[in-house]
Amino acid sequence: MTTPPPQGNPFAQGQQQPQGQNPFAQGQPSFPQQAGQPGFPPQGAPVPPEQPRRKIGFKTIKNIVIVVVVAGVAIGGFIASRDDANTATVGDCMHRGNTSDDDPDLEVVDCNSSDAQYEVLAKIDGSFLSETLASSKCEAEAKDFQYVYTQSGDGKDFLLCLKDYKK
Repeated sequence: MTTPPPQGNPFAQGQQQPQGQNPFAQGQPSFPQQAGQPGFPPQGAPVPPEQPRRKIGFKTIKNIVIVVVVAGVAIGGFIASRDDANTATVGDCMHRGNTSDDDPDLEVVDCNSSDAQYEVLAKIDGSFLSETLASSKCEAEAKDFQYVYTQSGDGKDFLLCLKDYKK
């Protein structure tokens, strides 16, 4: 049995190379790898993971849906209120959207429409707490009125003096 050859350069003729060194770099000083040089991560340091892509989360989707719903309600309310009683002027025709006397839901309609039920004879700004006061104001403004409609609490209080619309 033969013994294994010695470690290192067999052609070095008696020179023993320290372990871990380059046997072909004889006589040249070695430079350690510099951390931070482009393309060379620091030795022993873990490579940082790739930045994760930003995902749209449930909270973001929920917030977008809430904004869209609130905007839809605001726009719908504006469109629905454009033909409410507070936009009525003298000569407009009105339609009663509800049979309740407490909330008749008067809406402005075209006088040529089959929905036209009442004609506005007068519109008086102010607060009218009793029907007697409202009736006396309508008598002073429009002699042939038949109905009074008061609205308050929406920031603009007013009184409408109405009569049946005859086509």
